[in-house]
Amino acid sequence: MGFFFSMQNKLLLYLILSIILLIALAIGALFMGVYDFGGKSPIRVLQQIIAHDPNINLSEKYVLWDVRMARIVMAILVGSILAVSGTAMQGMFKNPLATPDLIGITAGATLMAAITIVLGSFFRHLLPDYLQFSLLSIAAFVGALITTILVYKMSTTQGKTNVIIMLLSGVAISALGFACTGFLIYLSKEEQLRDLTFWNLGSLGGATWVKNGILLVVMILSYSILITKGKALNAMMLGEKDAEHLGIPVEKIKKQIVVLVALMVGACVAFSGTIGFVGLIVPYILRLIFKSNYQIILPLSAVMGSILLLVADTFSRTVVAPSEIPIGVLTAFLGAPVFIAILIRYKNSM
Repeated sequence: MGFFFSMQNKLLLYLILSIILLIALAIGALFMGVYDFGGKSPIRVLQQIIAHDPNINLSEKYVLWDVRMARIVMAILVGSILAVSGTAMQGMFKNPLATPDLIGITAGATLMAAITIVLGSFFRHLLPDYLQFSLLSIAAFVGALITTILVYKMSTTQGKTNVIIMLLSGVAISALGFACTGFLIYLSKEEQLRDLTFWNLGSLGGATWVKNGILLVVMILSYSILITKGKALNAMMLGEKDAEHLGIPVEKIKKQIVVLVALMVGACVAFSGTIGFVGLIVPYILRLIFKSNYQIILPLSAVMGSILLLVADTFSRTVVAPSEIPIGVLTAFLGAPVFIAILIRYKNSM
């Protein structure tokens, strides 16, 4: 009992410190950008917005609230969702390489989004208005769900996951997805080509408060189930049979993880394109500190993912301002060395 309370206190302390760091970084990100507020502090402009000051400059309000603030919030939401998705997948597959982008889930979501962008005009008018508005998100979710189920079925036999088959199936699905996306790029018009380039490279430049609201709803619904699964994932690390003997509903939890990860990754791909390696970097770093205790790693990854993507996005939009580096390129630069390090550790442990 003492150990439990000790662990809970440690988790609470780490969460509080991480959230304080995230808030500090978010405030700092408000000051980063090329727009000149005429000597005023962005915090002062934000106070005017909150107070509904009638004397506020509309350009300043638009830049700070609808562009900069919306983008910061999207970075926080997407980073958190991708990190938790990767952590949950690694716990389910019992392998640090099982992330949505490495096993083809992101590629599946991107492909369905690409199909909707290029071919949506042929069938969009046949759908009700509410479906037309959310068609891209639904398509990305369906693509992520189908890919997740395929990878799981291909790599799992009698409750055991073959890591080699899992990675190879992810490579195969990603290759097929990129090939189909390439063909769609060949067929696309100029405006569609710009949209497809956005999805492939990843960007938070299209952030809006409506999109953030949808991401927030998806995150709350998913986290209400996933974040509490740390104890179950710890038990599953011992083996699914042992977990069942401990009273863990293994199959039910795996189905929940599959559906919720597909939902979260699909929503992220629909709004921010392909941003890889976040679900690999964050759990890897946390695992170095806390071993494989998912009761700590899972909730902490929700905050650390936000910190990682917020820093990456702030860097991407300021280092070559007024242009920006695609954030998917930055996360790939960060993630590739981590991926190599995991492979080396895995090789040395054999």
